[in-house]
Amino acid sequence: KMATTRTLLFRRISAALLVLLLGLLGSCEEQVPLVLTPQANQPLPAAGQIVEQQQLTGYLDKTLHTGPRNVLLFLQDKMSVEDFTLYGGVFGNKQDSVFPNLESALRSSSSSLVLPTVSWPGSNAVMGLLQEQLETSPLYMDPDTLSQLTLNSSSPALLVFRLPYYIGSVHRGFVLPPLDEVIGQVVSVMKSQSVPYTAIYTALRPSRAALLGGRSLLQARGGYRDRERERERQRKMKEKSSCILLWAKGLSVSILRSGRWESHDLTPSTFGEGVSPKLHGSSCDKTKARLALNYENILGHRDFKLIFAMSQRHYTVSARRWFTLDAIELEYDGTKATFNGSRNIYAPAEYSYRCKSVSSFQWPQLVPHSSKDPANQWRVAFEDFQIQGFNVSGSKFSYASDCAGFFSPGIWMGLMTSLLMVLVLTYGLHMIMQLHTMDRFDDPKGPAISVPQTD
Repeated sequence: KMATTRTLLFRRISAALLVLLLGLLGSCEEQVPLVLTPQANQPLPAAGQIVEQQQLTGYLDKTLHTGPRNVLLFLQDKMSVEDFTLYGGVFGNKQDSVFPNLESALRSSSSSLVLPTVSWPGSNAVMGLLQEQLETSPLYMDPDTLSQLTLNSSSPALLVFRLPYYIGSVHRGFVLPPLDEVIGQVVSVMKSQSVPYTAIYTALRPSRAALLGGRSLLQARGGYRDRERERERQRKMKEKSSCILLWAKGLSVSILRSGRWESHDLTPSTFGEGVSPKLHGSSCDKTKARLALNYENILGHRDFKLIFAMSQRHYTVSARRWFTLDAIELEYDGTKATFNGSRNIYAPAEYSYRCKSVSSFQWPQLVPHSSKDPANQWRVAFEDFQIQGFNVSGSKFSYASDCAGFFSPGIWMGLMTSLLMVLVLTYGLHMIMQLHTMDRFDDPKGPAISVPQTD
């Protein structure tokens, strides 16, 4: 049965320049099988050998140097090799397989490299390894936005597709088909563009936990420390891979209905410790950045997106690059409302932008795109707003360019009042300095002083 499963997984992948990597977590030893096709004439590991991160780096490095450098990374939260055994239709029931698109890609490849056991920490570091070897930041995509992106075979690109999360209470048989459909859609779009690429399919952790027996409990402490170190390394890697930073103390949206405004607070579902907003549709590169926050059931709309579109370019007058928040878009149930922000929200490209209050109604920095745009029925408000879409290093904002600036209205009022008082004081001193002391005085005992009226 296991041989049949491997035959299914390790057959062929699409096109001569397609690479498929299955980083799927093992059930007990926290190891994964790995498929690399077409192979780059690399020596196979000995039977039973566990491929560690260093050796995996060598495989990826040689493959990316000899193959295409446009990489598609399908990143799933949980997966184990048993999922292919149970749902891959390997018992003669091919019509019951939930991986038709994956199997079709496997059957079309010319060669493959099979690595039966790869250590889980090594496979879990694929994102960081790809970033280091490609020297580029990841672009988080979905199949819909991929068709709008034009790839160039001469420049590397790392496109990340976050597959739907697996919820433990849902049967795996109902979760896996949508994942396979996403893979099929992406492969179809890439074929239509005729651009060579490398595809990677991996999981963050196993879907089936390992069982610890009596003696293995004595080793659990050391394993726990190793896992903690790995989590810390992954956290730092995630911070390194961030390309857009956004923070707000408060975020709310309002819609006008029947002459009254209905508001909804998005802060609890967007910011705060332990909150993981859905970012499907986000992307970034050296000139454009797009941050998409996905919500559900907002003000009666089942699907709701809040999108930040930013760009940067060089301005010859200032002789430096600036980034602008071109627009904030609201997408809900097939309708788009657009607020322009480029006139008021901008900063040097290496800085972040910060403002105490950003809104579309009170001292508005966000203006509806036109008088007929649906944005006229919406209000967006941020409190203590800060954003950075370019030159992000780690998880901390760069120096902030504040919207208030140095000369605020209060400062100007104080300066003008002080200047007026200085002018009055100067005039008074000038008048006092023009007074002269008399050189003759009237004596009451003597004759009166006669002041001639003529010369």
